[in-house]
Amino acid sequence: YKTILQRGNEPAGEVTAGVSLYRSTSPITRIDIYASTGSGNWNSGSTFSLYGIQAGTPKAQGGQIVTTDGTYWYHAFRASGTFTPTSAITADVLVVAGGGGGSAGNATQGAGGGGAGGLRVLASQSLSANTTYSCLLGAGGSSGVYTGTTTATSGSNTTFASLSASGGGFGARTGAAGNGGSGGGTVYNGSAGSGNSGSYSPVEGYAGSTATAGDCGGGGGGASSAGASGNNFNAGNGGSGANSYNSITFTSWLTATNTGVSGYLAGGGGGGEYGGRGTGAGGSGGGGTGGNQSTNNSTSGTVNSGSGGGGGGGAANGGNGGSGIVIIRYSV
Repeated sequence: YKTILQRGNEPAGEVTAGVSLYRSTSPITRIDIYASTGSGNWNSGSTFSLYGIQAGTPKAQGGQIVTTDGTYWYHAFRASGTFTPTSAITADVLVVAGGGGGSAGNATQGAGGGGAGGLRVLASQSLSANTTYSCLLGAGGSSGVYTGTTTATSGSNTTFASLSASGGGFGARTGAAGNGGSGGGTVYNGSAGSGNSGSYSPVEGYAGSTATAGDCGGGGGGASSAGASGNNFNAGNGGSGANSYNSITFTSWLTATNTGVSGYLAGGGGGGEYGGRGTGAGGSGGGGTGGNQSTNNSTSGTVNSGSGGGGGGGAANGGNGGSGIVIIRYSV
């Protein structure tokens, strides 16, 4: 709420003053000033001033995005770097690892989607003044390529100081998918990757899935749910991403820093399908879509979302995993 102070000098030497309260959280974007006399003219020398509320300056240095919503300062790292408080602060830290890549398909079957990178929010971290904290962002895993290295790779861990989240597991088209922050998906005769490789509580991610028939792959796990199983006609969807962790909702963090995908992070990659039927959708938060024989290759996980890449289907490549992100917030 905004307080309005008014003071005016009349030609006869009188002074008028007043105090008003603007009862709205909406910003004041315009003030119209009218003369009270019938002539409608202001006396020469009249001045009018509008003073805003200064947000102040951040209490730390570091990050590619530094912004405030008036209650918190946010530092978002979209690349590795360092974070240095200029005064002692208590901060909440969001850490997301790189997502796993999706496997390539082969001539007669699809493949599993990559698992999302692990996601954690660590509350009330005490950070010392003039101390440099390292921030290392995990890269997304590489996709499987139909005409080359068909096996995808897992994503890399993201670390901030001593805090860490585990890279997402790779998707597979035969055998076992990768374990990770969230696990990769695989085909019907394989084993899906498990999630929460860091053994954290609450968990940082969920398992991938298999398929019930040979021509499609299961979805990779996401930060808030496991990947879905594929069947003979439809590949499995990637597990859902998250907008909260351990009762801390971080949607406002993503809005303030213009990061994430529709308010979520770390979705699993969808599975691929051999025929021209249903490919797996990527999980909310940026998971890649699976491919199939009749369409283009699968898509990659969104950059800086920690999401898994989609699995390939038929003669189609998989998608790369999305890189991780770190966001730090503290009170203004």
